[in-house]
Amino acid sequence: MIWGTNKVQKQELTPAQQELNFQVEFFAAKIQAFLTQINRIILDKEQQTKLALCCLLSGGHVLFEDLPGLGKTTLSSALSHIAGLKFQRIQFTNDMLASDVIGVNIFNQKEHQFEFKQGPIFTQILLADEINRCSPKTQSALLEAMEEGRVTVDGVRYDLPQPFWVIATQNPLFQSGTYSLPESQLDRFLMRLSLGYPSRLAEKLLLQQDSRYALISTLQHVFNEHEILVIQQLVAQVYIADAVLDYLLDLATETRKRPHGLSTRGLLALKKAAQAHAFIEQRSYVTPDDVQAVFAAVVSHRMGLSEAEALQLMQQVHIS
Repeated sequence: MIWGTNKVQKQELTPAQQELNFQVEFFAAKIQAFLTQINRIILDKEQQTKLALCCLLSGGHVLFEDLPGLGKTTLSSALSHIAGLKFQRIQFTNDMLASDVIGVNIFNQKEHQFEFKQGPIFTQILLADEINRCSPKTQSALLEAMEEGRVTVDGVRYDLPQPFWVIATQNPLFQSGTYSLPESQLDRFLMRLSLGYPSRLAEKLLLQQDSRYALISTLQHVFNEHEILVIQQLVAQVYIADAVLDYLLDLATETRKRPHGLSTRGLLALKKAAQAHAFIEQRSYVTPDDVQAVFAAVVSHRMGLSEAEALQLMQQVHIS
């Protein structure tokens, strides 16, 4: 029996299931092209680039945490370029204000009225570079945008372009001039990823090749705005069998034996990430392998755990 398909195997596929299988096959080549191009830029980090793509295709934001100089910003720039979406970058500093991110109302003396001047957040892909170098007050300016896809200024709500994806980078907290991200903001990131040091062979290639940014400019756009929105809708339709749902619930129950267990929003994020991983693996159904592939990246930052601790926690739950 194949996980997640036992129910479908016992009956004829519905038209909706047939259409989903067709769409999974249709986008498989583009997904592979995306991964091939991104792995030309970020060498020897196939797992991290696949998880980053999971975030994009599921509509979830991603946080990269590493020491400076390990490729966080390079990966973020490459992701936005290949995705073929509008892109803005904010370099966060300790003197930034929320209005520098969202925008501000400015009085037009000619028209004798206030006009809203949009901030850089009005884009499809926002690179929030070194996000933890600004104050918590400025960091919180992203909360509504990341959760609801809109911002509120002086009581007026403004919708952000869709799709809206935040790629944030942060430096370790032991470095000077950094602030901890509020728990409420950490929870809005679908995944926290770390690239780590490259392998010796990959680092040798980096020394031999041209600048990464020069290579990024040679990459082709793989997706467009419409395709990303379509895939995000398809990912939400990926089938999850009751047995896999029970496995998700068992994992959540195990985390809740700790003081800060996985919230319901965190459990929904784990489900969404597993669906995206299944789609990338060219399947229209989720298996426990998909859940395990994304578990540490989805759970660790929500519970204040390292990746190793999250993996150890996951191993304590058996698949029934």
